[in-house]
Amino acid sequence: MENAVQTNRAEAKYSRREQALRVLWGIGHLLFRMSPRPCFGFRRWMLRLFGARVGKGVNVYPSAHIYFPWNLEIGDWSCIGEWALVYNLGAVKIGDRSTISQRVHLCAGTHDYRDASMPLLKLPIDIGASVWVCADAFVGPGVKVGTGAVIGARAVAVKDVAPWTVVAGNPARIVKPRPQFESHPEAGADS
Repeated sequence: MENAVQTNRAEAKYSRREQALRVLWGIGHLLFRMSPRPCFGFRRWMLRLFGARVGKGVNVYPSAHIYFPWNLEIGDWSCIGEWALVYNLGAVKIGDRSTISQRVHLCAGTHDYRDASMPLLKLPIDIGASVWVCADAFVGPGVKVGTGAVIGARAVAVKDVAPWTVVAGNPARIVKPRPQFESHPEAGADS
């Protein structure tokens, strides 16, 4: 078992470029964190500076923790709330008009427990348009959340969430359909 741990620790998990970006973001994140709450434009600029693809009108709050900005894509008019954790070792994509509420945890990294050396896995998360991930919810690695879905407060989504459904609980289960908005440009889409 000790040898497996040594194997894991010796494995290169990040490229030199990523390691350099991590150091720079560690410094940049301090400015991001200290920016006054209404300075959404500044935080959009900072995220873009570090490689994030950020749409127009996006609001990211200063207490939100974006682990790797270069692995983040967030669509127009979306929001990442107070104290949200975007642990994006893998890519995290958030569609247009989606809300990631306070203290949500988007976790795009895990380990392969089936291997004694526990190698790091960087699995993407894809959150569709007009999604609401409610307070304290957890979205796990490799999960796709369909357009218009709602993940209830403190729910644990470790499997894909169907479009236009409301899920809740641990593990998250469908509790009811969400009404599709007639004026919504993607009503009925199953992205």
